[in-house]
Order: sequence, then structure tokens, then C-alpha cells
Amino acid sequence: MSGKAYLIYSDDYLSYRLAEDHPLNPQRYALAVELMKIAEVLKEEEIIPPRSATLKELYLVHDPAYVEAVMNLSKNPENVNGSRFGLGSEDNPVFSGMHEAAALVAGGSALGAELIYEGEADHVFNIAGGLHHALRDAASGFCIYNDLAVAIAKFREKGLKVAYVDLDAHHGDGVQWLFYSDPGVLTISIHETGRYLFPGTGSITELGEGAAYGTKINIPLEPYTEDDSWLWALEEIVPELIRKFKPDILVTQHGCDSHRFDPLTHLANTTLAFQESAKLLHELAHEVCGGRWLAGGGGGYDYWRVVPRAWTIVWAEMTERSLPYDVPATFWRKYESKAGVFLPRTFLDEGSSGIPLGRRREITSKNQRTVERLKNALTLFWS
Repeated sequence: MSGKAYLIYSDDYLSYRLAEDHPLNPQRYALAVELMKIAEVLKEEEIIPPRSATLKELYLVHDPAYVEAVMNLSKNPENVNGSRFGLGSEDNPVFSGMHEAAALVAGGSALGAELIYEGEADHVFNIAGGLHHALRDAASGFCIYNDLAVAIAKFREKGLKVAYVDLDAHHGDGVQWLFYSDPGVLTISIHETGRYLFPGTGSITELGEGAAYGTKINIPLEPYTEDDSWLWALEEIVPELIRKFKPDILVTQHGCDSHRFDPLTHLANTTLAFQESAKLLHELAHEVCGGRWLAGGGGGYDYWRVVPRAWTIVWAEMTERSLPYDVPATFWRKYESKAGVFLPRTFLDEGSSGIPLGRRREITSKNQRTVERLKNALTLFWS
């Protein structure tokens, strides 16, 4: 089933470092790629270095005044007030070389789009991509430029319909708002409810506007949702909508901050959820989109225990390569003392979440009601 796949990566991605103590540590990209190699699911010839996005590409989704502000701050981080554009905050601190680092990530996804629509690749994974919070004229949620939105806009320029599925624990708000009135882009985001988590959006009532009404879909789930309920919600909504929408391209975001170890969110998934969701999306890409599939990384803030395994699992599914049961000892022996925590010995997590049975049932019941309300709301548009 799997087609030709490429991973977009170079060590230049490590320059996207918002601050020394910032939770989005770019070392996670290098760790994930290293684990892919050690686990023997990634070949050197499958790695393509990113290129910088052009101004024309950035202007597809970002206001020129905002891009100019980012460029100025990038050169003079101490002298320019960027608060008007969401820059200079604790989430989005200004740093030297910010434009170049962010444009490289955006360019990686733009390159992935080109490889796919020019027929040079079936699947592309831009591991540093998935910066889904950036808005037209503002940075948000650690995201300076919205790389997957740039890629989607490039697909749209070619007249291609796009389905975007966002698996991050945080609502994929930036992508949703940038295409809120475009009926040629279906967005589906499954996330922790905005009642408790940034950015506070992503309710089932956000459905799009104008001709696009009914093409913007949100699945907000309760805190401490686990694999079974999360995967059930995904499977109840995503396959049917994608089959009915019939996109030419599938674009996905594989934030792994829904894991129970993540320090910034309250979901309780294991790595099994990442494996099963990647498998589902891979099958849909071939069934509906002729195999055309562009993926990005996204959130994930336990960068020792979770991110390397999660994205190695995604890449193994994308290439249909078998992972060993155990994480190779050469990986965890090298990094365990540096990490300061016990690194998992297996790709799929072992052990229980410890959530009491009664609480688990309550969470599952609430999620079921949310999904049923969403399905009822969509009946008008998707019957």
C-alpha cells in the first residue's frame, strides 16, 4: 500500500529555539530522527533537507505587515516592539534569526507539497512542521509561521481539494481560521476541550462560514481521555467525512502532546493511539487521495520519553516498516542519564494510567455525548 515516502529534516531545524527554557525544545526533532535510524526504519536517501519559504509563499497565508515585523524582530530583537503581532510574549519570545528559522519550517512543508503535487513522492513527513496556531497576522502558541497552512494554500493554488486532520491535544485553530471560508478545505481537529486548554477554541459550533459552512469540524474531548475513547471519537467522525468530502490531498498534524506524560496537557493517551491513528490516516490517504499524504509533527513536550517514539511510530506506518517491540538499547543507554528520567524500553507503552474506573466511565460518557451532538449537527451538511 505504501508509496514513495520522504522525511524533511536537517539539523538547521534546531535553530527554531524560542528560548533556552522554552517547552518547545527543537532537540526533539534530532532525537526522533536518530531513533528512526537506530530502529532501522529510516534510510539516509529518504531524508530531504528543507528550503526556506519564499515571501510569496508566506504571503499566501500571512499578512505582509506581519511577515515584515517578524523579519525586523529577527534582525533587531531588542529594538522592535512586536506585541501588536503576538510576539515578545512568554509563549512567543523574540529571538535572533527568528524569521529564518520559522521560514525554514514553512519551506519544509511547502517543499513537501511540491514533491507530492509534482508526483515525486506519495507521502512526505515534515518532522518540524505542524506549527498550527500561527494566525494571519500574529504568532500564537509557539508558532511563528503556519507551515501546513502554507502547504494547503499551495495545493489550493493547483485547484486541489484538501482534507486536514489535526491530532494535537490543542485545537488546530490557526489552520481552521485561515481556511474558515474556503469550502475546498475540510479541517478536522480532535483535541482537549478548550474549556481547560489553550487556545480556548474548537467547539462543535465552529463549522465554517459562507459556502464553507459544515466543513470545519471539531471534536473536543474531556481531560484525561484515554486511548479507547480518543480513538473511538476519531473513528466515528474522520473516515466518513473524508470519504464524503473526497479530497485530492490528505494533510495531517501528528502532535503527540495528548500522551499521558505530556506536561502541558491533560489527555491520557499512550503511544498506541499514535500508531492506530497513523494507520487509519494512511489507509484513508490511499483509499480516497491516491496515496497523496503530507504530514507534520506538531506539539509534544516530553521530548525524551514520548516524542522520539511517537514520530518514529508515525514514520514506520508511513513507510510500512516493522518496528521492533523494544526501543533499541543503544538509544536509551545514550540518553537516560542526560534526560534524568527513566526512558521507556518499548515503543508501545506498558502499564495503566491509574485513572479510577468510575472516572474513566464518566469521561467516556461525556465524549460519547459530544460526538453524538456533533454528528447530529453535521447531518444537515453531510447526509
